[in-house]
Amino acid sequence: MIILGIDPGLRNTGFGIIKSEKNLITYISSGTVSTPNNDTHAERLKDIFVGVQEIIAKYTPEYAVMEKVFVNNNPKTTLALGQARGASLTAIALEKIPILELSSNEIKKSIVGNGHATKKQMQFMVKSLLCLNTEVCQDASDALASAITLSHRLKLTHHDQQSPRNNC
Repeated sequence: MIILGIDPGLRNTGFGIIKSEKNLITYISSGTVSTPNNDTHAERLKDIFVGVQEIIAKYTPEYAVMEKVFVNNNPKTTLALGQARGASLTAIALEKIPILELSSNEIKKSIVGNGHATKKQMQFMVKSLLCLNTEVCQDASDALASAITLSHRLKLTHHDQQSPRNNC
């Protein structure tokens, strides 16, 4: 199955695509949907929506996953993040792709084994789990971590007793 992970942001929305088959996780693609600084807020949301639609059309994921919204110290930042999430969620919902929302702690615990792991620890483990030769940007790494976590979850719900592994 193909899984799409999304790490929403108004300037950069990260995405990660993995394939999960039996006990094997394979990296397919990752990157960001970036919006120009001089665009209006509405134009940025449109760009995110269209960008996620294009990713869905190209990779045809069967599942999607996104981090649950958290409350930031800055209400404007929280609102902007929520709107970026909404643009991504709408693009996914229009294609009727099942989406799961996970907390940051759930994702970190699944990837590193510690719900309070650092960004560097997360990037290292994502790179290792997917046998990547190079670092991926932070936004894409977070999206890939979400996708890997969903893969683990789906394995458990399908009563597969063995953990997914990579193909290094």
